Amino acid sequence: MQSSSNELGKLVLRVVLGALILFHGVSKLIHGPGFVVQALAQQGLPSFLAYGVYVGEVVAPVLLILGLWTRIGALIIAVNMVVALLLVHSSQFMSLADTGGWALELQGMYLGGAIAVMLLGAGRIAFGSTYSRWT
Repeated sequence: MQSSSNELGKLVLRVVLGALILFHGVSKLIHGPGFVVQALAQQGLPSFLAYGVYVGEVVAPVLLILGLWTRIGALIIAVNMVVALLLVHSSQFMSLADTGGWALELQGMYLGGAIAVMLLGAGRIAFGSTYSRWT
């Protein structure tokens, strides 16, 4: 049986990751996916693929926050991050930021967090939980 601190840790990881990614999605809902369309065009990819960003940055984070289909939502976020790294950030893989950290540390944390949530699942504190109580 998992301890309550483990369950709270899963909740915090899931909600924080979902909320932070959702901010990116809300920005794209307000301003459109124009930046993503440009990045795809530069790679010779069809622009309609840009609308997939709404799944990765709006739908999937909401799933994480609610704890519904959490592993699938986390997988979608992880794939979204890999695509973002390859499309937009590939020139920064071996770069350091002015502060001395990896230039892609934020994107790396999003990707690592999504993989962690995918492996851990929602935990007991979730809308989609089948548990009647958590300890």
